[in-house]
Amino acid sequence: MMWLNIVWYALFVIIIAGYLIMDGFDLGVGILHPFLAKNDDERRISLNSIGPVWDGNEVWLVLGGGALFAAFPMVYASLFSGFYAAMMLVLLVLILRTVAIEFRSKRPSPRWRTAWDWVFFASSLGIALLLGVAFGNIMQGVLLDAQGNIGGTLLNLLNPYALLVGVTTIFMLATHGAIYLSMKTEGELLARVKRWVPRLMIIFFVLNTVLVFWTVLGHDAIADRYLQMPLLVLFPAAALAAVIAAWLMVRRGRYFVAFLLSSAMIAGLLFSAAIGLYPNLLISSIDVQYNLTIFNAASQANTLTIMLIMAVIGMPFVLLYTAGVYYIFRGKVQISSQSY
Repeated sequence: MMWLNIVWYALFVIIIAGYLIMDGFDLGVGILHPFLAKNDDERRISLNSIGPVWDGNEVWLVLGGGALFAAFPMVYASLFSGFYAAMMLVLLVLILRTVAIEFRSKRPSPRWRTAWDWVFFASSLGIALLLGVAFGNIMQGVLLDAQGNIGGTLLNLLNPYALLVGVTTIFMLATHGAIYLSMKTEGELLARVKRWVPRLMIIFFVLNTVLVFWTVLGHDAIADRYLQMPLLVLFPAAALAAVIAAWLMVRRGRYFVAFLLSSAMIAGLLFSAAIGLYPNLLISSIDVQYNLTIFNAASQANTLTIMLIMAVIGMPFVLLYTAGVYYIFRGKVQISSQSY
């Protein structure tokens, strides 16, 4: 029943890709919020572009944690104990972002609103950075011992490679958020967004290129995976093509197509990393024999089977509900007295 492990690995990657795409543009809007919007009306438009969907998008993160807990419990236990301080910081900034969105427009005071605008920015930036740093540590390996315990402190996680992944994640999501805003804004704000998109793409492209070379040169297992199966390079190549095409679509005013291409870029990059890691979920920098893989860290076959049946039944309803919400709230943002 090894195919069940592979299926759940693929499903887990798809769920995480769903989170990065769906909540990723929320975070990107937050990262750009104080800089793109120049007055209170524009900042309200920025907030209301994500207002109907941001809290639902976070469900993908909960779903990813639940899938990891049920399918690969040993990895879940190692991550949430070894990255405990980092996880608490993620929860803190998630709470701060929620509070900023809900509190920001409760009072008309410019000082009040400006303060919450910066909290919204800082918390969105913090989530993107922390998630990128966590993924960077997973990519390069952690101090994982034979019992599945991760050693080190929070400072050990803030190493140069992981920080580069974190900064790259910030600009990836900022680009994604800017493309999303192009669908929801008009007038001067839209013109400003369109000027920012290529700048953000260039910075992201440079950072991601440096990251790819560092990964290939410094992580032999990942490089060997692509050398053994050269056709797998189609995934990162497709991600590159998608981001270039997204820029062209923004220039032509086809903003929804650009957003789909930006989403494909994020999914392509995540699948490229997942292919490089396979079959590992957590790599030990102490001894490769301690690696947690999709085979030695998975639940029993009957558990994976029951979960797969539940996923096949439940996921279509989740996707239909999500599609329905986005369809209802499609189009440009129009603010009213009931808006954020």
